[in-house]
Amino acid sequence: MSHTYRLIVSCPDRVGIVARVSGFIAEHGGSILEAAQHSDVIENRFFMRYEIAFECDAERIRQGFAPTAEEFGMKWRLHDVAERPRVVVMVSKMAHCLVDLLYQNATGELPGDIVAVISNHDDLRGMTEWHDIPFHHVAVDKDNKQPAFDEVAELVDSYNCDTLVLARYMQILPPVLCERYRGRVINIHHSFLPSFVGARPYHQAYDRGVKLIGATCHYVTEVLDAGPIIEQDIQRVTHTCLPDDLVRLGRDVERRVLTRGLHWHLEDRVLLNGNRTVVFS
Repeated sequence: MSHTYRLIVSCPDRVGIVARVSGFIAEHGGSILEAAQHSDVIENRFFMRYEIAFECDAERIRQGFAPTAEEFGMKWRLHDVAERPRVVVMVSKMAHCLVDLLYQNATGELPGDIVAVISNHDDLRGMTEWHDIPFHHVAVDKDNKQPAFDEVAELVDSYNCDTLVLARYMQILPPVLCERYRGRVINIHHSFLPSFVGARPYHQAYDRGVKLIGATCHYVTEVLDAGPIIEQDIQRVTHTCLPDDLVRLGRDVERRVLTRGLHWHLEDRVLLNGNRTVVFS
């Protein structure tokens, strides 16, 4: 019986990478189901994502591919598609992103499984538990936040979490957690930054008379809202839009952008390239 795997590769660019990888797959009886590659001519880096059907098990493939990976200086991983990523969602009071993710999880559209929701407020417990997903209220003391984040880390580890999603979680993760889960924490925010920082950004945008609003999905780093960008989108607005209209339209963009970005991440379509990303969407 064949199994589907994803082979993800990044390495210094040179002649012969595709030929060598494709040859390895053929020699081991594999069949390429989907292929994508990109050469960064500025950084001289090569990126590859293959979906492959193999009849042999993952360990045999890893052992067989290791010499090729070493020869080309590859950073690589092999993911068995049958192993669904485990997702923990963090949220505060705004429900729009969480609602979309819970629906996709319930219908099987999400290429992973939401195993828990963590919040610094208790408002969204009923909605989460209606979906038969554990909900954890971890209050954050503004004068001493460390105990709350220690509890968050314990919860995330207890669920064997692969990906942590900040679905409008209105707290800043401490640097130690950003580093601990580097490349596995996804955030969503409005795309006005750095122009309209702080509270009520859509009202600030209204006062400025903007004609575009948008959202950004990115990886979390210790530098606030400066991590590698996965996905962005915009929505045109006009002078007729009131602040509440901007908020409503902005929530819709945020929801769409987070969903797309999370899907691509869970499907191994996002490869880090310094502080940028290669997205094989």
